[in-house]
Amino acid sequence: MRGIPRRRAGVIAALGAATLLGLTACAGSDAGAPAEPELQLSDEPVTLSFIWWGNDTRHEITQNLIAQFEEENPNITIEPIYTDWAGYWDKLSTSIAGGDTPDIIQMDEKQLSTYAANGVLADLAGYSSILGTEDFPSAVLGTGALDGTQYGVPVGINSYTIIANKDLLAQYGVDVPDDEDWTWDDFVDTALEVSKASGGATVGTQSWGFEDGGLNNWLRQRGSSLFSTDGKVAATEEDLTSWWEFLLEATSAGATPDPSATLERETAGLAESFTATNQSAFGPWWSNQVQALRAASGQDLVALRVPTLDDAEDGSAYYKPSMFWSASASTEHPAEVATFLNWLANSEDAADLLLAERGVPANEKIREYITPKLDDVSKSVVKFLDDLAPIVGDAPPATPPGGGAIETIIDQHTQAVLFGQETPEDAAAAFIEELQQALDDAAI
Repeated sequence: MRGIPRRRAGVIAALGAATLLGLTACAGSDAGAPAEPELQLSDEPVTLSFIWWGNDTRHEITQNLIAQFEEENPNITIEPIYTDWAGYWDKLSTSIAGGDTPDIIQMDEKQLSTYAANGVLADLAGYSSILGTEDFPSAVLGTGALDGTQYGVPVGINSYTIIANKDLLAQYGVDVPDDEDWTWDDFVDTALEVSKASGGATVGTQSWGFEDGGLNNWLRQRGSSLFSTDGKVAATEEDLTSWWEFLLEATSAGATPDPSATLERETAGLAESFTATNQSAFGPWWSNQVQALRAASGQDLVALRVPTLDDAEDGSAYYKPSMFWSASASTEHPAEVATFLNWLANSEDAADLLLAERGVPANEKIREYITPKLDDVSKSVVKFLDDLAPIVGDAPPATPPGGGAIETIIDQHTQAVLFGQETPEDAAAAFIEELQQALDDAAI
């Protein structure tokens, strides 16, 4: 769950970026081209530009990263470019349109294919003489690859969760569920216990349905996915209808807030959410949000596995990269870019500064190195992700170009369903039509 302004603005900006990219960049990529020869560092001073999104904490950490790297590599200067999520994609697309693509780009999974398909991102195979990826599991590394071409190095790993407030559960005499075998019905039943025990003072769980993380799990448990490997919408009307029907049933029963309260809190963002303000016992969140939620709530919040169907498909859980390090295909200094990327991905000095701010490290060697240095909350997230490993399946098919529209589309139809403006069946049909249209438009 994230605040609607951030989500809408980011997706809408990304759609604008995709359109702009189609007009300004060369279509397609040279995925079939042979690897570049071994890179050579320049004898002259080199300046690289590095763009990222984030909050003030991330900006400070990244500035410290840059300072440390420059101290170790005095011939290379890193020029920082940063903004919050809402303004990021407009800033990046404006730079690209002006012929000034940043050398190093913090990239999101939903936008990777769009930028790669438009020739913006470098094939990192050409960086392999400097950039090492041997400590990244193939399934995780593969999330940054399209058709066998590596366009991004995963920074951190993440998984969708149900966050439980142990203090609230104890207050109302409700046991923490056993998340190794709980079902969706168990989840709603437990949420209802909280709502009833509190006399309505505390809601059982926040609503879901405003982003694709939970939907991906729902579909994977049915042996399906959001997208097919050939870049089409794979979700069926039947599966989507069941998802919205289940949300309506939970809302009608009183397990979730009424729709107007849900929308008000969604709009306000993480800090004002039911979870962060201790007004719900459960909530759907990504694992890398546990730290921020605990800091805001001041209570004992823990990550639980996503509930499953009784007959759920194996491997429905999955790891999602928090973000990627990518490089500009037009950089004039590939060796220096590769040096910086290698330092970010593999250096213990970088890890000491990053810790888990951008997610639990995807690099297994770095994760092992950094875990003893993490605080107890971050250690608990590492343990959660490690314990999840035996049931994690293959990564979902990559979000195809144009797929960044999905969260706006989900958001609109979930609101319409909750407020009775659409039936789940109508929402499912419209969702598929609109998302496929966004993919088709991006392919033109």
